[in-house]
Amino acid sequence: MGYAAGVGKTYKMLEEAQELKSRGLDVVIGYFESHGRVETIAKTEGLEVVPRLLVDYRDTRFEEMDAEAILARHPRACVVDEFPHTNVPGSLRAKRWEDVEALRDAGIDVLTTMNVQHLESLNDQVLHITGIRVRETIPDWVVRQADEVVMVDLTPRALLHRLERGVVYSRDKAHHAVKNFFRESSLVALRELTLREAAHEVEHRIASVGDESAGQRGLNEQGRRHRILVLITTNPKTAIVIRRARRVSDFLGADCFAVTVQPSGDLSRASEEDREAIEKHLNFARALRLETRVLEGADTASVVIDFARRNEVTQIFVTRPESGAWGPIFSKDPVQRLIDRAKDMQIVIVSDREQRAE
Repeated sequence: MGYAAGVGKTYKMLEEAQELKSRGLDVVIGYFESHGRVETIAKTEGLEVVPRLLVDYRDTRFEEMDAEAILARHPRACVVDEFPHTNVPGSLRAKRWEDVEALRDAGIDVLTTMNVQHLESLNDQVLHITGIRVRETIPDWVVRQADEVVMVDLTPRALLHRLERGVVYSRDKAHHAVKNFFRESSLVALRELTLREAAHEVEHRIASVGDESAGQRGLNEQGRRHRILVLITTNPKTAIVIRRARRVSDFLGADCFAVTVQPSGDLSRASEEDREAIEKHLNFARALRLETRVLEGADTASVVIDFARRNEVTQIFVTRPESGAWGPIFSKDPVQRLIDRAKDMQIVIVSDREQRAE
């Protein structure tokens, strides 16, 4: 894991693959993107490369990783570059990380590369830092399954120097990059984000092997286990709330629910537009492995608080709704009603940070 292209992730991955090969392990390259970097290409010498799959789409031929060929070859380990990649439409799986899951399910170890900005729970923070919405993301639970996460680091100044020398991209492309994603201020912030993520990964792995101090992980000041609830509404900013709650629950080691309240207990009476919006948010929550529920009731605040108390929820995450998003009963101040009634819980109002760019 790194914070930008050019920090040396692929080089490090291939270096480790060569070490595995020297120890007698059967290692192949499933997918490798050189970007014309001579030093990185040199690290592939002697490693078997599985030919890419050719996919025709809209009169254009694309090259994708051939996961089925790798499964048939069944090496002990496989090198797969660009983990967050989206496969060409018509491929057997939509995402490369899904191909990697298939390889792992078959007992093949995988070495792969990604940048921190592709973690789904960090999507809003990365937008705030860079002004760019990253479209190719990986659910955090996928990364949590890794046996090891290695941060490949390089100072922003050193990375920009590599960029200027044409090591990362061609000079024309590098000039464009410096004006956009590769602004030094953005790189500094992304590096800091990566360092924090690496520290979190260390803590997560210590907890998973039963470190004594990890026994307190997931408990609040009163000794109660943290449990988080996200209120799902039609508000488009609900996705931001889901990401933030997922992120916090990971750090706290907490259970996390995503609930929506409907008068009928299902979405059958909702308008088509509302149903599509809520289903989209519920599916997004499920993709991030939140437990989802559709609760029945007319008074959203009362239903949510009742569910929260029965399930010992300690924090409720909401976004300030758009006008009428929770129905006429909440026309005065829906968030205030939750705050007034949930004296024994923390209400977290997640705001949409001002974007630096469109």
